[in-house]
Amino acid sequence: MQPMKKQFIVDTNVLLEDPKALLQLRNGAENDVFIPYHVLLELNKFKKDPRLGHIVSRVVALLAEHPDAFRILKAERIAEAFSSHVDNFILDEITASGIEKPILVTNDKLLQLQAASKGIDSEAYKESMPFKSEAEYYTGFTDNGTAPIANSFRWIEGRPVFHGPEGEKVVSYQHKAWGVTPRSVYQNLALELLTHPAIDIVSIQSEAGYGKSFLALAAALHLVLEKKSHQKVYVVKPMYEIGQKLGYLPGKVEEKMEPYTRYISDLIMKLHALRPANRLFTNPDVYPPQFDIKRFELLPLAYIRGMTIENAVVIVDEMQNLSRNETRALLSRMGEGVKCFCLGDTRQIDNPYLSQENNGLNWVVKKFKGSDIYAHLVLKGEKSRGPITDLVIKSGL
Repeated sequence: MQPMKKQFIVDTNVLLEDPKALLQLRNGAENDVFIPYHVLLELNKFKKDPRLGHIVSRVVALLAEHPDAFRILKAERIAEAFSSHVDNFILDEITASGIEKPILVTNDKLLQLQAASKGIDSEAYKESMPFKSEAEYYTGFTDNGTAPIANSFRWIEGRPVFHGPEGEKVVSYQHKAWGVTPRSVYQNLALELLTHPAIDIVSIQSEAGYGKSFLALAAALHLVLEKKSHQKVYVVKPMYEIGQKLGYLPGKVEEKMEPYTRYISDLIMKLHALRPANRLFTNPDVYPPQFDIKRFELLPLAYIRGMTIENAVVIVDEMQNLSRNETRALLSRMGEGVKCFCLGDTRQIDNPYLSQENNGLNWVVKKFKGSDIYAHLVLKGEKSRGPITDLVIKSGL
């Protein structure tokens, strides 16, 4: 005897949390899936939301790709001016549908209670797969059995194997850059990419505390002051959070940026303590440090226009706050002899006009992935900058 088909009705929050929930619930053709008309209205509303619009686009694309995987419920009446009581209209659609034993799938606990009051069964969607940007989804590793991507890694017998410009090799050695010893295998692989002479642009994605800025600065000092393969270090930071206030701050550009780049100065001083980097400073005994602009310079994004950068290491920090146009304008400034490090976390976006998918870091991964001069890595590990940060990451705060 075949099990009876389940009749699932999907709420908006489920589709936004996991656009593929529709197919998961249908499970081939085992169950029937319905979408209330008011859910479509909610999706239409959210498509203009800068934080949700890209996810709505994925939901709509999946619906268009699988038109036979669901049916739309009819609405006897439409919520006026799209009121805040739209949940009541969704429940009315279910009641009027005549579906036998409908199950409303929603993660909204209040809606679950409302459904129960009308005799409608409900359950939470437990297999939620939160949206991941390309910068998170492509970790820099490829699966065994698939064609390797240029400058990617794979695990073979528990050891990381690098598919680099010289072919495949096991990374069984430990890097050290400007006195910095990697704290994890992922940090070691990051230094493999950051210091490789044939890789011109590297992007690093990670949550806070895994050391991407510290490693990038250590690699930059190694290349400029030790190997002398480059002449100067530039650190470019999008100043979006300052907005127009940047022009009203007193002093020179360095003084205007200082409150927003102090962490860079602190990291440089930490590296200076590990190994003296006197050539970076006009006076190494002054704090905040006064940098010799022949060797090290902090620049806001606005100052890049019109420049041609050559023979330098360029660190672009918090690249997730750059738009696609800003990213193009910045990277097109790079001339001969440039090594560029693009750092960021696509889940920590301050620019309200950008999303996890539509941001500079993610565009770099999407467009450059597979290039011979480009590499990407997602930093992770058991420990970050400290126990509190560890707890934040593990708890999902």
